[in-house]
Amino acid sequence: MTGKERMLKTLRFEEPDRPPHFETMFELEHEAFGVRFPDRREWADMTAPRKAEAIRQCLDIYERIIERFQWDALLVYWPWSDPDGVRAAKRTFGERILVGGVVGMSVWAIESVPDWEEFACDLKERPDRVHAIARERSRTACATIDRMADAGADFIHVVNDIAYNSGPFIAPADCREFVFPYLAEQMAHIRRRGMIPFVHTDGNILPVLDDFLALGAACFQSVDPMAGMDIAEVKRRCQGRLALMGNVQCSLLQEGPDEAIRRSALYCLENASPGGGYIFGTSNTIFPGMPLRNYEYMLHVFREFCARPRPRP
Repeated sequence: MTGKERMLKTLRFEEPDRPPHFETMFELEHEAFGVRFPDRREWADMTAPRKAEAIRQCLDIYERIIERFQWDALLVYWPWSDPDGVRAAKRTFGERILVGGVVGMSVWAIESVPDWEEFACDLKERPDRVHAIARERSRTACATIDRMADAGADFIHVVNDIAYNSGPFIAPADCREFVFPYLAEQMAHIRRRGMIPFVHTDGNILPVLDDFLALGAACFQSVDPMAGMDIAEVKRRCQGRLALMGNVQCSLLQEGPDEAIRRSALYCLENASPGGGYIFGTSNTIFPGMPLRNYEYMLHVFREFCARPRPRP
């Protein structure tokens, strides 16, 4: 079974030969391979020849990551939101894995509020202004989605952090007015363009989980255990409607010990993979400073789980 077949099967809530795995970002390329991605700050000013070379460097690293860690999909995160990167990844990987593009800053979210005092006032006193900015962000996001579709992307990962550990960053009722309609618009646009919509947020979204289920997304990534997101309960509520990705606790991958990493990984696998609809991964990304051996140990636990005898149907 190819990675793409494995991903598509689990997204249909069918059990593949093993749960699929990939990470939305892997930033330990120097620790793993002794090379580095091009500096993210340089992309905007690159000449066309330099950009082509930089994309080639990225694809060389992506190939190493996918081969070593046996990823079933790739989200092209460098260059960010760039159809040229997606196009190059599709040429490189073809139909072996799913290839996706990333779109961020597409709705009001924690990272996109420039002035919190002004934003709080606008929510109550100038809601038309809040909606106007949200509409413009969604328009820009849909234009980026179109470019990714034209480049051949299989999926789009829409990333906006709209929750803290304590819950949504604004009241659930305000999320329903100012955030979710625009996210739903983007999910629908991704589907219209023939791609699979993924959606991301960190934090505790249990108070608005039903709203996430209504977005039309195919997969929700993060499922943040540090915010109290119990994947067993989330899976129970989402099965058949919204696939899940993640939940292996990043703080444990940062600090260990091995036994805690094992418990977190197995909890996800044992509770979320039955019946399909689960992509194994961390609750965020493989970020700088995380010990590489801890990610490798997480994958060792994953391989042990995948080698278990499968129950007869």
